[in-house]
Amino acid sequence: MKVWVKFLIGSVLGMVIGFLLPAENVSVFSALQWLEKLAIGMGRYAVVPVLVFSLTVAVYELRMDEQFWPMILKNFILITVASFFVIFLGIIVTTIALPKYRIPIDTFEQVETLNLDVAANALDIFPSNMLSVLTGSGIYLLPVCVFAFFLGMGLNYDRNYSKPVISLIDSFSRIFYHVASFFSEILGFILIALAAFWAVRFNGIVQAKVFKDLVVMLTVFSVILCFGIMPLFLYFLKPKVNPWLVLYGFLGPAIAAFFSGDINFTIPALLRHSKENFGIRRRSSSLSISLFATFCRCGSAMVAAAAFIVIIKSYSSFRIGSLELFAIGFRAFAISFILARHPGDGAYIALVALCLTHGGGEYRAGYLILKPLAFYLAAIGAFIDVMLNAFGTYVLARKNGFIEEKNLVHFI
Repeated sequence: MKVWVKFLIGSVLGMVIGFLLPAENVSVFSALQWLEKLAIGMGRYAVVPVLVFSLTVAVYELRMDEQFWPMILKNFILITVASFFVIFLGIIVTTIALPKYRIPIDTFEQVETLNLDVAANALDIFPSNMLSVLTGSGIYLLPVCVFAFFLGMGLNYDRNYSKPVISLIDSFSRIFYHVASFFSEILGFILIALAAFWAVRFNGIVQAKVFKDLVVMLTVFSVILCFGIMPLFLYFLKPKVNPWLVLYGFLGPAIAAFFSGDINFTIPALLRHSKENFGIRRRSSSLSISLFATFCRCGSAMVAAAAFIVIIKSYSSFRIGSLELFAIGFRAFAISFILARHPGDGAYIALVALCLTHGGGEYRAGYLILKPLAFYLAAIGAFIDVMLNAFGTYVLARKNGFIEEKNLVHFI
C-alpha cells in the first residue's frame, strides 16, 4: 500500500473518531491533547540525528563539487521570490474575498505573553558549547543546521585525516535515514490521534459559526495555490516535467503537515519521499529541505496576514488603505524568515507579532479573537509551507542535475 494512502486512511479514520466524540467532554479533550503531544514527539523523534548527519554529508559533498555556495544562493533566491508571491497574493485574495467580514470582539482581561524573541533565538544559534545543540528538544532546528554546516566545512580541511570521520558520518546518515523511514512508515497510525484531535477542535469552530468565512477562504485559497498554481509553475521547467506527477509524489507529506500543523513532524516524510519517489540526491534534498523548513515559512506568515486583516476589519469599519496593506505584507514577509523556533504554531505566533507591532498597540490583544482558530491557522500554514518545501526541493534538484527519474510504479 502506498504511504500516502496509509496517511489518508489514518486521517479519515481519526476524523471520524473525532467527530463522534463529545467535544465538550473535558476528559476526552485532555486525553486527545496528550495523544497529540505523544504523536508529535514520535514524528519528530529521528529528525535531529538524520538532519545533522545528512546535512553534514551534503555540505561536504557540495564543497567537494564546488557547488555549495551556488546552491545556497539559489535556495535563498527561490525562498525570497516564493515568500513575496505567496504573502502578497494571500493579502490580495483576502481583501477581495472578505470585503466586509467581521468577527465579534470580546473584552479580554489579560494579554498572553507570546512573542518571537528574535534576540534570544539568535543567541541560541551559537551556545557556549556547540555540542549542546544536539541535546536540545529538537524544536529549534536552526542551531542544529548551523552545527552541521560547520562540521561539513571542517571535513574539507584535510581529507587525509577526515576520511575515516566522513565514512562514519555517512554511515550514521544512512542508518538514521532508515530509522526516520520507519517512523514515516507508521505515520498512518500516528495520524489517527492527530486527526481525531483536529476533528474535535474543528467541530467546535463549526458550531461557533463566526469563523466560517475565514475558514472557507483559507481552505479554498490553499487548495488552489498548492494543487493548481504551484504545479503550473513547473511547466516552465526545462526539460519538461509532468507537474501532476510531482504533486502526487508529495501527497504524503502534505497530509501529514495539514493534520499535524508541524513542520518538523513532516521532515522525515519529506526526505523519504524526495529520495524514494524522485531519486533526489542527499546532497540536494538535505540542504534544500533544511533551508526551506527554517526560512521559508511564508505559508504561515500569509495565513497570519490574512487573519490580521480580518482582525483590523473587526475593530473598525473603515476601509484598509493600500499603504497599510503593503505594511502588513512586508511585516509578514520579514516574519516568515524568523519562525524557525515555532514549527507547530508558526501561523499563530506570526499573527501575535503582527498584532503587537502594527498600529502602535491598537490591536495588541487582537489575536485573542482568533485563539479558538489557532490550530486551523497552523494547519493551513504548515500545509502551504511543506508544499513549497517539496516543490522547491524538486525544482532545485532538477535544475542542478541532482535527480534520478523514477517510474510512477516505484513511488512509495
